[in-house]
Amino acid sequence: MTLNLQPNFHHARKTSAPDYSAGDDFYESLIDAHRDLSEADSASLNAKLILLLANHIGDVEVLQTAIALAKT
Repeated sequence: MTLNLQPNFHHARKTSAPDYSAGDDFYESLIDAHRDLSEADSASLNAKLILLLANHIGDVEVLQTAIALAKT
């Protein structure tokens, strides 16, 4: 498995429309989750989210590639 760097967002309950992007829904959810959190609570949320998504991905090589790319 390789790290997918192409837009890959989808939403099973919403249909595609020319002006719709499931990535926008994700971004809005992420911003909403951080709203009104302290800096420490926001960092904690990010850490938990990273670990949950890393567990979902599961492929250590893909995760290491993502870490390397994020550091650049």
